[in-house]
Amino acid sequence: MFNEAQLYSPVTTGADGDVTVHLSDEHPGVNDPDYRARRNAIAARALAYRSGESTPRIDYTDEEQEVWRIASAELARKHRAYASAEVLAAAERLDLPDDRIPQLDEVSAKLMPLSGFRYVPAAGLVPLREFFGSFADRIFHSTQYIRHHSAPLYTPEPDALHEIIGHANQLASPRFAAIYAEVGAAVARLESDAALKFLADVFWFSMEFGVVREGGEIRCYGAGLLSSYGEIEEFRHAQLRPLNIAEMGTRTYDITHYQPVLYCAESVAEIEDVVGEFFASTTEETVAPHLSGAAADRG
Repeated sequence: MFNEAQLYSPVTTGADGDVTVHLSDEHPGVNDPDYRARRNAIAARALAYRSGESTPRIDYTDEEQEVWRIASAELARKHRAYASAEVLAAAERLDLPDDRIPQLDEVSAKLMPLSGFRYVPAAGLVPLREFFGSFADRIFHSTQYIRHHSAPLYTPEPDALHEIIGHANQLASPRFAAIYAEVGAAVARLESDAALKFLADVFWFSMEFGVVREGGEIRCYGAGLLSSYGEIEEFRHAQLRPLNIAEMGTRTYDITHYQPVLYCAESVAEIEDVVGEFFASTTEETVAPHLSGAAADRG
């Protein structure tokens, strides 16, 4: 299983139809009954959604809106200092509100003219093949819940701030959106779970945690970095390696800590040429040598 999947709180539906989000014991909202009930209600709305319907609109509370305002303002400052020029230009075109949480249909309305992508709701973890495969149709599955108000700059799981401030600002770049679409097309060519995980891990070290050299400085373009108040500072202290698909697809990493090793491109053009070309051409046959090489190294 793609390691990022471990970040999502499991969601179950009981025999009576009640939807429950199972927060970990370390989650900031685990002992807040109002927050837990809120998470269950938002998850239920997402599970009830069917393709072709209007996306469910969430009536966000003042408390949730304040979390968005705090995190959005702080991340905007971090982006000006550390985000890549490609992302900054895309974010300016997308023009997300910073004073309130945008509804998913609003994000789609802003995003589609720029890159053709639209957002649909997710209760939590979306199966790997469905999540990445939907990129071929320029669909992004997004959660709608917001992190707990006690920690507006921290979340142990992907929330709407990550999905929108991280991924939507990235997807507003036609160049990055084209890479996402190639990921989706590649999924249709992969049959084995091992090859799918390899693809997902390359995605992790590029579109989630990728950095690029610009004007002699290291800037981030990965959605995981763009949406993390803590990690967007720490990535400059990581060990930087050149883009290497074999390493990116087989490296073991810990999702609960700042990434100690990141892969740095020399330009957005190199991201397209190396990462984009990998996704565009990957098949079971092209991934197999990387997997056997990794197995031999472990042996």
